[in-house]
Amino acid sequence: MEEIEADVVVIGSGPAGQKAAIQAAKLGKKVVVIEQELDPGGNCLYNGTIPSKSLREAIIDLTGYYERNFHGIQYDRKKINISELINNRLGQTINAQRNMIWRQFKKNGIQVVLGSARFENPHRIVVENVSEGITYQIHGEAFVIATGSKPRNPTNIPFDDDVILDSTRLLRITKVPKTMIVLGGGIIGAEYASFFSALGTEVTVVDKKERLLPLLDAEIGVLMQTALTDLGLNFLGNKEPEEVLRKNDRAFVRFKDGTSAEADVLLFALGRQANVEGLHIENAGVKMNNRGYVVVNALFQTSVPHIYAAGDVIGGPSLASTSMEQGRLASRHAIGIQTHHFPNIYPIGIYTIPEISSIGMTEEELKELGYRYEVGRAYYYELARSHIAGSNTGMFKILFHKETLEILGIHIIGRGATEVIHIGQVAKSFNAKIDYFIDQVFNYPTYAEGYRVAALNGINKIKSRR
Repeated sequence: MEEIEADVVVIGSGPAGQKAAIQAAKLGKKVVVIEQELDPGGNCLYNGTIPSKSLREAIIDLTGYYERNFHGIQYDRKKINISELINNRLGQTINAQRNMIWRQFKKNGIQVVLGSARFENPHRIVVENVSEGITYQIHGEAFVIATGSKPRNPTNIPFDDDVILDSTRLLRITKVPKTMIVLGGGIIGAEYASFFSALGTEVTVVDKKERLLPLLDAEIGVLMQTALTDLGLNFLGNKEPEEVLRKNDRAFVRFKDGTSAEADVLLFALGRQANVEGLHIENAGVKMNNRGYVVVNALFQTSVPHIYAAGDVIGGPSLASTSMEQGRLASRHAIGIQTHHFPNIYPIGIYTIPEISSIGMTEEELKELGYRYEVGRAYYYELARSHIAGSNTGMFKILFHKETLEILGIHIIGRGATEVIHIGQVAKSFNAKIDYFIDQVFNYPTYAEGYRVAALNGINKIKSRR
């Protein structure tokens, strides 16, 4: 057994773990990262964010998605080699990211220990690398649990590798299905549903909620659903599955209302859960909540003060971007360096086709709180850049206070949404008013110009009522 002493031990090497480790190393601490796979990167790199977004870009490029507005091209689903699509583009992206992570760890003197970890007590972890026959005993002054999440797969769902799938198994399919059922209208379900709709698959999304992506501002959600319907996607709301079966090499679902549906494949996307199986966190005294996530305070400390947790393992918002900052902040506090609480303002990005991004409050939240607000809108068809790029579907929606002109929320759907949202994020962070966008000159033609158009639309509504 090899014994290792460390100042900070990070369990998991996804976004939260990477940033926690690098921050501690930059501040002169001896850091050990434990990763159970052959290489660092976590689910984000191999099964989550990077694969899904790479697949999205490949599909858009391969199908000439934005060229359809100019040429009316409809790509033949049968001509697409999904294995080549996934392996070539995705493989290159993963290799580049994996090499970058290894370089960063090496540059910062971070030791990587491969194997399965388990707590023996609050200060000691045992790591077993079965393939190499090595066992490590690691003693740490502080720990950061950053093991991420995994699909919430009920035992009564007969998962396999070609018909009944979760988001990880979906990346291993060998052909583009003619039909697909997606159980779950949240972010993961909506993203993959839009990808395969763009490929020509007949996709049906089923959810117990009334509409797709219920977390969104309702108007944006309706636009999203309309855009996906135009792609051929069918949405069935207010439905819950009672039984999922594989019949004659097809997926079959019976719903609680007595109806049923079948398709070539089924994607089960009804939630995720903390990935702590086998970690034996109970030996360290770390508590979990009733939803199965590690409990932390505002500084990311668990119930054991020197043990921290960050990223998907603590629950929402479950974004790679927020996980990175959580990991960094957890690491700073763990080693006694001045830090701050997690920021209140951060963007949410959803990589459907078309993509969506937002900051701040929704219109429904403002109504519930009794705000006196106004709405400024700019539609993509008003922007010259959209006509040039062939992407006329979309809208900027800016919510602001009628009297103070304070920006309360920004919601964008359309091409480039996840990039241009940061302009609004910076403006809101510095407490800019809605007229800030009016008084600035934006490059023309750009998508960012939508801020000015939307701001003018909103201000003109107020002027007309005074």
